[in-house]
Amino acid sequence: MKSHQTTIIDIAKHLSISKSTVSRALTGHPSVKPETREAVLAVAQEMDYQRNMLSISLITNKTKTIGIIVPEFMTSFFPQVVVGAQEIAAQKGYNVLISQCNESYETEVANSRVMLANRVDGVLVSLSKETRNFDHWKTFHRKGIPIVFFNRVCEEMAVPKVVVDDYDAAFKAVEHLIQTGKKRIAHLAGPDSLAISRKRLNGYEDALRKYNFPVDEDLIISYDLTLSKVRIYIRHLLELENPPDGIFAINDPTAIEAIQVIKQHGLRIPEDIAVVGFSNNYASSFIEPSLTTISQPVKEIGRTAMGLLLDLMDKETALWKPIIKTLETELIVRNSTVKKIS
Repeated sequence: MKSHQTTIIDIAKHLSISKSTVSRALTGHPSVKPETREAVLAVAQEMDYQRNMLSISLITNKTKTIGIIVPEFMTSFFPQVVVGAQEIAAQKGYNVLISQCNESYETEVANSRVMLANRVDGVLVSLSKETRNFDHWKTFHRKGIPIVFFNRVCEEMAVPKVVVDDYDAAFKAVEHLIQTGKKRIAHLAGPDSLAISRKRLNGYEDALRKYNFPVDEDLIISYDLTLSKVRIYIRHLLELENPPDGIFAINDPTAIEAIQVIKQHGLRIPEDIAVVGFSNNYASSFIEPSLTTISQPVKEIGRTAMGLLLDLMDKETALWKPIIKTLETELIVRNSTVKKIS
């Protein structure tokens, strides 16, 4: 049997009204009487009517779809950002198309093309660790499709961005280690392709300088966020002639791996070596010892980014402004830096 999908014609016949009236009722047009609109909605639900978004997009040049591209879903950070973004999109009647590129530049480019092919009305983006060329995102801008970057942003594009103060957060983290008595603080940094890596490194270095500690290049290791490499780097640091007594990590997964290696070496945390992470991932409060970290307003990042994007979508391109929203962070002190009191 050939399947039949309910159309506005079926609803119009059922109610003995014109299909144009049905169409206006479904889109909330003010010219339709409230009782007519209620009748149309009731029949549409009864007949399991699904709006033909392709037809609507051809008429309005809008798909009511927003794209979100993130670098990974392995940690809790990006899923929570997406949840926050979806909350705002749903309130405005938008669907969300989500993709992750597994930290691959090539996959990010491919995902951006999928977004273009699906004619998204706008896109939220956090860059992969490999991304150094931004031509694929500049294409969106040329086509008049608004972009908002968050967390990992493209500094060379004049578009809205949502970030936290990575420099200040890193400064607070290292200052905390110094104030607990640590004197040789190492930093496992992220790739320098990411602005967040550079800003957190700058915050680390300036905190040392404030307290007249030397910036020792032997204690700074930049890596590509491949967690399997953390064990190699931590072992190297612990085997130095003068090993560190504190570690500031680019993110919580890095810090958690570091804790595991330090414990395997029979060292006490935080007495022998203290560890601070960044992001306040879900696991950071459950690891033993619990991880001192920087908390970011994760869902609020998503909500703010989506709000900026929706605002752009309501304006002519000539009125777009490259607003930068910087959200606050908080140092969460746990047992990896402060000894647990029995």
